[in-house]
Amino acid sequence: MSHENSMAELNFPTVNVIHDQALIEAFVEGIGKNIFILTPSYPFVFIGKLVDVIEDQVVVDVKVTSISELENRQWFIHIHSIEVFYIQQKGMPRIPELKTNF
Repeated sequence: MSHENSMAELNFPTVNVIHDQALIEAFVEGIGKNIFILTPSYPFVFIGKLVDVIEDQVVVDVKVTSISELENRQWFIHIHSIEVFYIQQKGMPRIPELKTNF
């Protein structure tokens, strides 16, 4: 077997696979913590507690979103649809309370 053939048989993970796995691991490590998520599609903002990660979806117990009728329920958010996220960590800035009483 030539050197070229042996290299062709090796399967290295692609950059996208490595990126996706790193995102999934970051979310798994954040289970039980508060999370802030921005998505490019409606309802755009989710703030709540990260409950679980199922394959490539995060489960968030949403306390605040841009539409109050969509709050206080669990949302399944596909990781690829998340543009920006922040998982609250000890010693780091807290996610602010955004509830207002009218």
